[in-house]
Amino acid sequence: MKTVPIQIALPEDEYADQLAFLKKWDDGPKPPGWELTPKAVVVFICGGSGLRLENNQRMDIAPKFIGDRSLVERCVVTLAGARGLLLVGEPGTAKSMLSELLSAAICGTSALTVQGSAGTTEDQLRYGWNYGMLLAEGPSEKALVPSPVLSAMRAGKVARIEEITRCQPEIQDSLVPVLSERRIAVPELGDYSVPAREGFCVIATANLRDRGVSEMSAALKRRFNFEHVDPIADKKAEVALVKSRTQRAIADAQALIDVDDAVVDTLVTIFKDLRSGITEEGWSVAKPTTVMSTAEAVAISTSISLAAAYFPDSGAQLALIPGHILGAVRKDDEKDTERIIAYFDKAIQRRANANPNSPWAILWDNRHGIS
Repeated sequence: MKTVPIQIALPEDEYADQLAFLKKWDDGPKPPGWELTPKAVVVFICGGSGLRLENNQRMDIAPKFIGDRSLVERCVVTLAGARGLLLVGEPGTAKSMLSELLSAAICGTSALTVQGSAGTTEDQLRYGWNYGMLLAEGPSEKALVPSPVLSAMRAGKVARIEEITRCQPEIQDSLVPVLSERRIAVPELGDYSVPAREGFCVIATANLRDRGVSEMSAALKRRFNFEHVDPIADKKAEVALVKSRTQRAIADAQALIDVDDAVVDTLVTIFKDLRSGITEEGWSVAKPTTVMSTAEAVAISTSISLAAAYFPDSGAQLALIPGHILGAVRKDDEKDTERIIAYFDKAIQRRANANPNSPWAILWDNRHGIS
């Protein structure tokens, strides 16, 4: 049977060889229901080199999450204690990816997921019914349709809830008994309830930009440990990540072109300037209201590379940056266009004047892309 290509593989499938290796690599104590030890989970996410098995099989594991290792260790400890974990931060800081990686390493699947939104119902967090069977036979365990959370409880797996603060407060609070009593009662079936098996835990994510959309109740907050996921602070690490992700996207698109290092370095510098409101030189610049995330930098870098591959007459890749930057920034606030123009007038022009042969001179010469 022919394998159908997919765009994004689940981490448990993409890194199956690493997970199998790490299961043999560290045979220390594991929390009940876990497939890897906490140490091996951290290595899977943060990377490790020169790992060796007793049969001298070796493996180097590249970092998948670029960030504070101690953050990952705290997340692992939280989940080992069966406490709820809430990853919060700006959009594009890899909260969902970290959630997926933790789930894949801990229980072998990241697929037991609820995507939170204003339309999320209690059925999606607890259970629903097969209404054909319900009408024909009445309430029964067979007619019960489990949510991803209920399925995780039955199997002792990790349940993931994305964008929890986008759910309505009364829907969010249906998790309170799940996290405190570790079971879901089904009153339609009398005293029937589903208890959580060892290994069950919940990872939720929330964007800081969504704060106030549907504020979590105090009761629910008490049942989560909050961990803040910050943007990448190390410029070299962010450049390396943007370049590797761009290379991967180009390969997936089967485009015959190399990543332009100058484009990546310039993009990351611009994003860090606008994210922090201050340039590397110490010049103050206006911060746009939109989020200047690493994920957005990867998207722009990929778009510029593909444009150069598909339209080779479009000019230098650096010359395409202004138009793409404006497209990334101008989303919510019309004044963000003015902020980008001011950034070019203040930072880009000064850098171009200081070095007429630099990438900044090319950006300045092509500033019409932001007008």
